[in-house]
Amino acid sequence: MTAAYVALEGGHVVEGRGRAPGTANGEIVFTTAYTGYEESLTDPSYEEQVLTFSYPLIGNYGVREERFESDRIHPRAVVARELTDSVTDWLESEGVPAMDHLDTREIVTDIREGGAMKCGIAVGESVTEEDALAELDDCVAMSDHTGIGAQVSVGEAETYGPDDPEAPSVALIDCGVKGSIISSLVERGASVSVLPYDATTEDVLETDPDLLFISNGPGDPANYEAAVALVFELTGEVPIAGICLGQQIVARALGGTTEKMAFGHRGVNQPVLDLDSKRVVMTTQNHGYTVGDPGDRLAVAQVNVNDDTPEGLVGTDADVITRQYHPEANPGPHDSLTFFDDVLAMTDAQSGRTVPADD
Repeated sequence: MTAAYVALEGGHVVEGRGRAPGTANGEIVFTTAYTGYEESLTDPSYEEQVLTFSYPLIGNYGVREERFESDRIHPRAVVARELTDSVTDWLESEGVPAMDHLDTREIVTDIREGGAMKCGIAVGESVTEEDALAELDDCVAMSDHTGIGAQVSVGEAETYGPDDPEAPSVALIDCGVKGSIISSLVERGASVSVLPYDATTEDVLETDPDLLFISNGPGDPANYEAAVALVFELTGEVPIAGICLGQQIVARALGGTTEKMAFGHRGVNQPVLDLDSKRVVMTTQNHGYTVGDPGDRLAVAQVNVNDDTPEGLVGTDADVITRQYHPEANPGPHDSLTFFDDVLAMTDAQSGRTVPADD
């Protein structure tokens, strides 16, 4: 059996079976999702993290590229109770260390009690606990990854959707966008210009947008200063929407605050209450930061049933709508897909298009 060790902040070392060789470090987090491992592994929001799957068997329906959310695996390493060969072959092909045959309940308990923490992982024929501890010593706190946006964003503008001047024009700031967010907009007829995470106001206005959209992504929203400035400058000029990190960036731009969560929300069964309709929907989530105080220019429209953190914000003096969860629902329940209809309805008002009447 190939040796494998994961060293947690504080010095606790857990031994397991090596499945894909290598050494790595990052913030160790867990997801409770029981499906969607392909989407999770290719979600850019997991950049600089070590992903622990709490569901005991990962890989039982294979690996299919059409379910990927980006062009590569983003977690630095993977931990599970049991991984199938199809998943470990994929991880090894991309140089991502992986280990299984350990009690993931122990790791999840450590994270829940101690919070998201640094870790080091070592997998290989001759690795030792000391190799994992050395990786732990080299690990950088998530908030100290100040250039993380550059690791996951496009380098230059890309365009998706119809080449039609009548189509809603969306300028999407790519802070680590999932592919299904782009496709959710395109499927509804939008033309989407995907711009780098540090795009300027001039870059955005060159696309003649009907909407500014701030994507999901990894890391601390305080490190996305260009996107924060962009939202501040364009609020009231064009409608603005955001998902996950995008909600946090919008809040910071409009006078709100953000904060690190104890261990975040990661899974496909997070209940969210809409304060207007009083309806609860189940949502997919993946974030370690949240909005603390939304400020005076945003109102809380939705909250997490478990901990009351803000899950949806709306502008009080401008067209702004955001969600902390992932309404594109890949993976996850489809309860919240109408978010994209609501977002594009703002572009109709912006452009003067007539919204078709319901039959």
